[in-house]
Amino acid sequence: MTLDSPFHLVDLDREAPVRADAKDRVLVGVAAEPVDAGPEFDVLLTGVAAPPRPWVGCADLDAVAQRLAAVVAAQPAASVALTQVLRMGGHVTPPERLVLESLAYSVLQSGVGFRSWLASARPRTPRPAAEPVRLRRDGDRLSITFDRPWVRNAFDAGTRDALCEALHVAVADPSIAHVDLYGSGAAFCSGGDLAEFGTSRDPARAHLLRVRRSPAALLQECGPRVTAHLHGACVGAGIELAAFAGRVLAAPDTVIRLPEVGMGLIPGAGGTASLPVRIGRERTAYLALWGGTLSAAEALGWGLVDEIDEVTVAGVPSPPDTATGTASATASDAPSSSDATAAGR
Repeated sequence: MTLDSPFHLVDLDREAPVRADAKDRVLVGVAAEPVDAGPEFDVLLTGVAAPPRPWVGCADLDAVAQRLAAVVAAQPAASVALTQVLRMGGHVTPPERLVLESLAYSVLQSGVGFRSWLASARPRTPRPAAEPVRLRRDGDRLSITFDRPWVRNAFDAGTRDALCEALHVAVADPSIAHVDLYGSGAAFCSGGDLAEFGTSRDPARAHLLRVRRSPAALLQECGPRVTAHLHGACVGAGIELAAFAGRVLAAPDTVIRLPEVGMGLIPGAGGTASLPVRIGRERTAYLALWGGTLSAAEALGWGLVDEIDEVTVAGVPSPPDTATGTASATASDAPSSSDATAAGR
């Protein structure tokens, strides 16, 4: 059975705000100027520049609304799951939000939306690193650096496991007062490594692994001590994990994107728990449904980053294990991020 598009647009300049149960719809409200729309809407669009939260300012309301409608029509299951998880997230504890996200992600892994996207994607060759994450301790400061620059620090199972080990150190050692999170090379983290997407044939087991080995859960514990230093591409996991940090610095060239809905999924690295704390669930839903890029300046205005400044990467990037060949694709290359079983893909 094919799902009809659950997209529902309300012109708040002409219609009263919707008060009905909207659990199976994606409710989008539009208005020339922000109004009191109530809590039912998943996304609120206005023609006013730099509007207050939860509104998103758009120069062309019709074009943006049409783009959202097209995304929801193409991926109805993922779109509804996203808005459901975001709505429910405000009623559960922070750790429970991660479990809720993982459950929804696992269901979507078996869905026709993701399988169709996967069938259309060309095969990728994994390019793992012997040491995907580097640590450096200097007094009470611990630096953690993603170190797979040849794939723009794409987030694979090895990176996930190494990051968990590093964050366990920070959680277990109260003498570490400051944790700095960096990415070597041209990008902080370009999202899930597409070479691992779809390799998990057991979504239920993948859910258990995501919950048991969760960098997001560890960042929830030590986040106030963490500063994320963003630059270049911050896609999928690259922004989902960084948003847990107590302080987020961004270089001027930082670009942020959540492409998962266009792939038939939802953010799966903790983004439905981390981003709403900083920007609210409505703007999180917009960013994920829209699938486009957010600049450093826009992210600063939203509160997704705290300061724009040049980012100095700690240490010198190590070379890849194989010096030849084309870099494997990452989520920043996806059309619109993230194990294999291990990373939960």
